[in-house]
Amino acid sequence: MPNLLVIDTATEACSVALQFNSQVYTRSKVAPREHGELILPMVDEVLTEANVQLRQLDAIGFGQGPGAFTGLRICVSVVQGLAFGAELPVIGVSSLQAMAQEAFDSLGAQDVLTAIDARMGEVYWGQYQANGEGLMVLCGREEVCSPECVTVSGADASKVYSAVGTGWKTYAKELSTTINLPTVIHKEPLYPSAKAMLRMASEQFETGNTVPAEQALPVYLRDNVAKKAKQL
Repeated sequence: MPNLLVIDTATEACSVALQFNSQVYTRSKVAPREHGELILPMVDEVLTEANVQLRQLDAIGFGQGPGAFTGLRICVSVVQGLAFGAELPVIGVSSLQAMAQEAFDSLGAQDVLTAIDARMGEVYWGQYQANGEGLMVLCGREEVCSPECVTVSGADASKVYSAVGTGWKTYAKELSTTINLPTVIHKEPLYPSAKAMLRMASEQFETGNTVPAEQALPVYLRDNVAKKAKQL
């Protein structure tokens, strides 16, 4: 099991998780607009609790999005700075996949529909299914669209889909009408978390799927947010 630090500030939640010598240390707080002040002290706290230095780790993982633009930029800049200083590779993890993984780990959900409220009448959308090893795998592709335009790959009315994320909190009626499938909407997980990302980051590290610090990039899905904001 690799020794990893994972950081996520993609949504209203700010979280850090450290996996060292098979022990896990976490910090998390829902605090919109406070990520810049919270994230580094959280990192210091878990490192101190585990009595470990960054250079003793194997890699740093991060929530690459989709999510809030400001939050993603904060996360990437912090991760790049830490990784450069400690000469560590980095691993990007999907925010949507993280929620699906937490739904599997905590609820036993096999088929998960994740939706993050993307503002401007849209959601970040992803469909995931558990594989034989208990890892959530993307079905189709992640996308940003209106609740009326989401799709389910291989829709199966004999299944009961688990729905998680802020998108379902905001657009439950619209999303349920659009997919028209048996669905249970769960209050948690509402946000992605660094702790849930540890599983995916570990899997990626074991398969050699790491990149140098300078290649840590956010996944926005939407690249015309500035233009849309001007039109509102």
